[in-house]
Order: sequence, then structure tokens, then C-alpha cells
Amino acid sequence: MSDAKPVPRTDQNVALKTIDIGKTDAPQTRSDAHAGRKQQGLLKPVASSLVDFTLILSLLFGGCCTNAWSYEHILRMDSHLGTALTFSQMCFITLHSLPSFIHWDRHSCLPYAERRHVPLRQWAAQVLVLTSSSLLNNWAFAFHVPLTVQIVFRSAGLAVAMLLGFLIFKRRYPATQIVSLAVVSIGVLLATLSRPTSSKSSDYEEAALSARYALGIMMMTVSLLLTGILGMLQEHTYSTYGPYWKEGVFYTHLLSLPLFLFLVPDVKYGFKSLSSHTQSWTSPTAGPWISAIMSRYSPYIVLATNLITQLICVSAVNQLTSRVTSVSTNLVLTARKALSLCFSVWWFGSGWNAQLSVGAGLVFIGSLLYTLVNSGSNIRTSTESIADGTSKRRKRAKRKTA
Repeated sequence: MSDAKPVPRTDQNVALKTIDIGKTDAPQTRSDAHAGRKQQGLLKPVASSLVDFTLILSLLFGGCCTNAWSYEHILRMDSHLGTALTFSQMCFITLHSLPSFIHWDRHSCLPYAERRHVPLRQWAAQVLVLTSSSLLNNWAFAFHVPLTVQIVFRSAGLAVAMLLGFLIFKRRYPATQIVSLAVVSIGVLLATLSRPTSSKSSDYEEAALSARYALGIMMMTVSLLLTGILGMLQEHTYSTYGPYWKEGVFYTHLLSLPLFLFLVPDVKYGFKSLSSHTQSWTSPTAGPWISAIMSRYSPYIVLATNLITQLICVSAVNQLTSRVTSVSTNLVLTARKALSLCFSVWWFGSGWNAQLSVGAGLVFIGSLLYTLVNSGSNIRTSTESIADGTSKRRKRAKRKTA
């Protein structure tokens, strides 16, 4: 009996150690699984952001380029359709925004407007500027200003904003931005003087065409200045009352409609001209009734395409602005304008020469230089504007409570 050895405690210790190791391994396995789930959780938002960003870029390039194509296609039907096109754009944007600002009372069955954050008097000046700028921009095509030159002109918006800031608000700009302004100005001048002369026309006809072209360039210049003034008015309004840009879009387009009462003959002429520009449309896969509908309503289909793609383009730009910096937004928009310019030359065979190429290149390079240099100052300016706007709103709230 005495020779019987007890059960070695080392086995128990080994067993305990094995159990302890198992206990310690289990949390490690759970932590690894948690880390894997966390990594998957991080990858999902990244993948979703990439998909959203790709979709936004597709809508921006596709919508804006299609809008430029339909715009030029409409004005090539009849260059005097500018007033009808502007009226259609104002009506479409107003009707699209109407459900967000007009509601129906279930009890009285009468509509009522949503409470405004900005007084109507603040939109009055913007209505006049927006309508005048849009009309002048669409009228310029009737004065033999091709879309290629118009795209180059519109790309000079940053330089115009800089010039107005210096003249009106007495702002100071670094030398690099002044150089970019000079580059853009030279590019616009070269693009403006790039209009080719026709060898078949007489001297009198060429002089008349040059005079009309000069008048169209003046319209584009005034439209560009009005666009810069509109941006400053919007900046002042949003910094004072808050960034209610959807309300601004709705009321500026709604209040602009009464102004077209003075342009009713031009609007009527535009729609009559659209009806007269039917064209034959045949397809081997479509039936005869589809071909008949497309032939009869093809001008209105192009007009509807212009209105819808304009909405898509504006929405994509706003979504892009909310996700990336202003520098990235301006870079994308500059690339979009360059693509629209090339597409216009390729599809419609718009007049293109070496002088216009150099001018467009200088405008795009100057705009990019201005954007890159202005990126640092934009952060400070926007911060100061937000702080100033917040203080103004607080003061206004205190006066109301008092």
C-alpha cells in the first residue's frame, strides 16, 4: 500500500495549463473575428463611397455633356429659339421644385407655402440678374457666336469673380492669381478673335457678320459679368440667412416667370419654330408608328432631353461639391468643359483652328492655376463667412426676442 504512488499533480497542472491556454486562446480568436468584422465594416463604406463617387462623375460628365449637345442641337435648328429655351428651363426647374415648397392642407384642401428663411426682397435682384444672364447667354448663338467660343467664355468665370471682388469689395490677391487672370484674359481674347472669315462673302457681308459677331461677344461679356454679380449676391444672402440654396433656386426661377410676359411673341415664335422642324426618323428595329412619333416630336424630345439633363448636371455638381473640396470640384468642371468643347467640335464640326485651340488652352490653364492657388484662401474665407453669418443671425434673433 505504501508503495502505491499517488496520481502525479503534474498531470493536473498540465490539464490546468491546457485549460488555461484554451481560455486564453478563445478571447484571441474572438478578437481576431472582431478585427475581421471591423475591417469588413470599414471596407463597406469605402466601397460605397467609391460607387457613389463613380455614379456622381458619370452623371456629371454624361448629364452635362448631353446637355451641351442638346443645347447646341436646339439652337442649330433655329438660332432665335433662345427665349423659348430660357422660358422652358425656368418653368421646368420651378415645377420640379414646387412639391418641396408648396403643401396641401388636409382640412381646407388649400395649398400653403412652406415658411421662408430668406425674405422675398433678397431674391428680387437675383431674379433680374439671373434672367438677364440666361437670356443674353441663349441669344448670343443667334449672333453667330459658336458654342466653342461660348464654352471658353464661361470658363473665365473665376477670373471675373476675382475682378469683381477687387473692384467692389476691394479684396487683395496674390501675384499668382493675378498672373492666372492675365492668362485667362489672353486666352479669351485669342478665342474671341479666332472667328474664321468666309472667302465667298463680299466685303459688305463680312462687315455685317463681324458687327453681329461683335454684338454677340458683348452679350456674352455682359452675361459673364452678370453671372459673377449673381454669385456675389448669393454669397451675401447665404452668409446672412444661411445656406438655403434650394429655396433660392425655387424662388429665383418662380419669380422670373412674370418677366416673360414682355417676351410672349418670342416665346410663341420659338415653339412654332420647334413644331416646324420635324425630320424623318427611321429605324429597322422600330415599328412605323414609333418612327412617325419620333419624326413628329423629335424637336420636343431634344428639348425635353435638354431640360432633364440640365437638372441631372446641376444635381451632380451639387452632390460633388458636398463630397469633395472646391479645388477638386473646379478641376472636374474644367475637365468637363474641355470634354464638351471637344465633343462639340467632333459631333457638329464647329469651327476649330489653331488660334481657338491656344485660347482655350490658356483659359483652362489659367482657371486651374487660379483654383489651385485659391484653395488655401478659400478655407479661411469660408470660415470667416460662416462665422460672420452666424453672428448676424444671432443678432437678428436677439432683436426679434427683444
